[in-house]
Amino acid sequence: MAKKALVVDNDFFFVEFLAEFLEKRGYEVMKAYDGKEGMSNFEEGPFDILFADLIMPKIDGTQLIKIARQKFSDASFPIIAISGTLMEQMDDIADIGADYYVAKGPLEQMTDDLNALMDRIEEIGISPTDEKSIIEPGTLYPRQATAELVEELNFQKAITESIGLGIVVVDKDARIINATSQALEISNKSLEEILNEPITSLLPKEGRAPLVNVLKDVARNPGLRKISLNMTVKSREIRLAVSLLRIRGDVVGWVIAMEEIDQ
Repeated sequence: MAKKALVVDNDFFFVEFLAEFLEKRGYEVMKAYDGKEGMSNFEEGPFDILFADLIMPKIDGTQLIKIARQKFSDASFPIIAISGTLMEQMDDIADIGADYYVAKGPLEQMTDDLNALMDRIEEIGISPTDEKSIIEPGTLYPRQATAELVEELNFQKAITESIGLGIVVVDKDARIINATSQALEISNKSLEEILNEPITSLLPKEGRAPLVNVLKDVARNPGLRKISLNMTVKSREIRLAVSLLRIRGDVVGWVIAMEEIDQ
C-alpha cells in the first residue's frame, strides 16, 4: 500500500511542487489549499507525513498542526512546517509544534534539501531527542517587508483579543474558522475543539434554530449592520450580535460577537 501524505498550502503552485516531489518518492498525496480544507482531509488520516504552510487564510498552519497532534495522538508521523516567512517567525518556533521547519526558497535547492530530509525520515524516523531541524535553502535573512507583515498580523490579533467581547469568525458554510479567547471561555471549549465545526455546535439545542434564522436574516438583508439575540448557555445569559463578514466587498461569512449579560 502506498504511503499517504497530506500537503496544505494556499499557494497552488507550491502544492503542485510538493505533490510531484512526494509522488516521485512513492507517496499518495492529498492536497488542500487552506487550513480549513486541510482539516476536512483529516478524515482520510492518519498519514505518513504532513506538510503545512504556516500562514494561510481561514485556519493557519500553527492551528492545523496543533489539531493534527490531538486528532492523531496515537499515530506518530512527521509534521513539516513550511513557510515563506520562517526566518521572520523564528521567535515563535517553540509554539508551532512541528518536527521540521523548511523555509521556502528556490525550488531546485529545496528539492535537494527535501530529498535529504526525506531520506533521513524514512531511514531513522523521528528521534524524540533530536533538536528541531530548520532547513534553509541557501542563505536567508529576515526581510523588512515580511517582518512588518508578520508584525501587522500579530498586532491585528492583539486588537481582536483586547476588544472585550468574544468574537467568533464563521465561514460561508457556517463552520467556525477562528475565535478569541473570551469566546472560548464563554463556550467552555478549546479552539482545537471548535475549529471547522458548525457554529451551532457552540450552543444548546434550543438555541441553534434561532441562530440559524439570524444568520439567514443577516445574509438576506446586507444593509443591516447586525442582528442581536439573547440566549442561555450553560446557565449564563449571553448576548450574540451577528454581522456579515466582507472582504473587498464580497460576503464570505459572518462575525459573531458574544457577551455575557450581567444578572
